[in-house]
Amino acid sequence: MGLLEHRLPENVFFTKLDRLTMRWGLRNSLWYLLFGTACCAIELMQTGMSRYDLDRFGMIPRATPRQSDLMIVAGTVTYKMALRIRRLYEQMPEPKYVISMGSCANCGGAFVHSYSVLNGVDKIIPVDVYVPGCPPRPEALIEGCMKLMDKINSEPRLVKKTVDSRQ
Repeated sequence: MGLLEHRLPENVFFTKLDRLTMRWGLRNSLWYLLFGTACCAIELMQTGMSRYDLDRFGMIPRATPRQSDLMIVAGTVTYKMALRIRRLYEQMPEPKYVISMGSCANCGGAFVHSYSVLNGVDKIIPVDVYVPGCPPRPEALIEGCMKLMDKINSEPRLVKKTVDSRQ
């Protein structure tokens, strides 16, 4: 009898496969698209640097949408840029999430009356979490990322709801 047999009962736990693999893995390994359109991008970059360090949450910046789970739209979105943002969003694999960062991305911000500014990125892609501010501090972006992680943790992954046609 080795030490392993005596310690095994202390290390056994029970959980659902869905909670352990899918939700926990996705929640703790969000890879975000390195993408910024205006001054909020500086705050996004600052959040990824050593002082705030998004890497400790498992969030790694990616330069391609095909390897990203999360798009953080940081800054003013113009109509010319809107089609490109939509294309990048469509190239992301499922499940995909969006954080709208800053007043300009949320609702147009100070440029809301401009002829070339989109009044919120939610007009072209679905947004999961809004981070307010002009520009929002890195702490606010981290809180938005944590709210997204909580949302991912509460979503069912393996269990699909079926619609009964007999009802």
